[in-house]
Amino acid sequence: MHSLSFVDYLVIAVYLAGVAVIGLRAARRQDSTSEYFVANSSIPGFAVGFTLMTTTISSATFVAIPGSVFARNWWQLFYMSAALLVIPLVTSFAVPFYRRVVRMSVYEYLEHRFGYAARLYGSVGFAINRLTDVGYSLYTTAIAVEVIAGWNIHSVVVGVGIFTLLYTLIGGIEASIWTSILQGVLMIGGAVVIMISVITESGLGAGPIFSYAYDGGKFAIGNTDLSFKSVYYEEPTAWIYFFAGLTTFVRLYLTEQSMVQRYLVARSDDDAKRGAKLGILATVPTWFAFGVIGCALWSFYQLTPEELPANVTGQPDTILPYFIATHFPAGLIGLIMAALLSSSMSSVSADLNSIATVATKDHFVRLRPMASDAVQLIFGRFAVMVGGILCTAVALALTLTRSTASYEIAALLVSILAGGLLGLFALGVLSKRATRRGANAGIVATLVFVGWAPLTSTLGVDLGFNFEMTPMLIGLFSNVLIFVVGYSVSVLWGGPPPQLKGLTIWSMRLVGLDPKKKSGETAAAGQ
Repeated sequence: MHSLSFVDYLVIAVYLAGVAVIGLRAARRQDSTSEYFVANSSIPGFAVGFTLMTTTISSATFVAIPGSVFARNWWQLFYMSAALLVIPLVTSFAVPFYRRVVRMSVYEYLEHRFGYAARLYGSVGFAINRLTDVGYSLYTTAIAVEVIAGWNIHSVVVGVGIFTLLYTLIGGIEASIWTSILQGVLMIGGAVVIMISVITESGLGAGPIFSYAYDGGKFAIGNTDLSFKSVYYEEPTAWIYFFAGLTTFVRLYLTEQSMVQRYLVARSDDDAKRGAKLGILATVPTWFAFGVIGCALWSFYQLTPEELPANVTGQPDTILPYFIATHFPAGLIGLIMAALLSSSMSSVSADLNSIATVATKDHFVRLRPMASDAVQLIFGRFAVMVGGILCTAVALALTLTRSTASYEIAALLVSILAGGLLGLFALGVLSKRATRRGANAGIVATLVFVGWAPLTSTLGVDLGFNFEMTPMLIGLFSNVLIFVVGYSVSVLWGGPPPQLKGLTIWSMRLVGLDPKKKSGETAAAGQ
């Protein structure tokens, strides 16, 4: 195994210096919350695309996806492919709708539609979800760096967390956006370099590598049974992964602050639409590329005399880092390390800024409605710092688990922690009859469900009446439940008539919500 050379350290240092310079340049323009959180809506479409891609892709792409395919098969294929189906919804609805209905936080919409309780539910659920996911990203990064460079895993978590926190704290969302271009190029370039290296190091060529992986079932997508009994299988079928993925990506791109905030930074609706399309179209092939790398690595260690150490075989997340450490020359290791760090920093930075936006606009301003913009900006920076500390703490806690199935666990956690948020937004956007009373009833029902279902399935607690289906369905059912309960209670028990002006798809052409108009032509609803 190679140790890092002077050239490797130099490459990493140049990358970190580049990120720092971008952050410092962006800091000179961060004098208001509008600049700090949405860049005064001045970002061109190509940059929006890069930041959407790097916000979605994290170190899990670099580490967990190849490891998961190596250990099992390409079960993620259906899950990831579902993201492509979201593009029409984003470009035709989400971009024009949110760029007129909200200013900085997507959860403003929930208050306009259902009151503050719904806004609180959405914003707190988002914060918990993102803190968990960012902690996971830092954790997978630290695993890879530990294997490649031999650095202490806890030191890596703290170091990456602090550096990312600092440039996000100083440069705001502009630092996150402009560094994402450098980070996106490194991630894509890293995937190409790794794939070429696996093939050339094998000495066999691409044909034997991929045909052997195909024959070995590494390109398989799992059980394709589509029947009612399949929901009770211990291992989710490919179709369950597909529907879980579709639910996840619709929620992600249509209801999550980290994505909607990227639509708001664009200088026009057209730029936001182009950026969203570019971001998704770049993300899915990048995921697929790392899945293919996992297949190639499996063939490499089957067809060559080289054997994996027992500790690496037992930790699939370490297989790609181990290959890099043992087969890459000096300098190239540093480049891959920079790509790995960039994949983590980009998603962490984006989420820290989004968490701070929610903390400031959804909570601080509610408690201090007379606070000046300057005070809000100070609080926003403080929220970035607190968020960074909490994410780092989550990552340090995850280092104690050293799970061998981290990608599957992360996918399950994200679907559960989302807690029916997509269903709540759908209730508000699709139904003119939904009321505040109905939405609150749906929220309570969903909180009970997402408490009971994981407890009696994943955690194995027997309450006599248990959730016996595959846990991957918990997230999907929570969204259906909040919609059905919310609509039913609204129809049966009513409540104060809702304010609908410009807040449903049936009124998009009211108050300037015509998608053909530019966002600057009209004021946002509810403002």
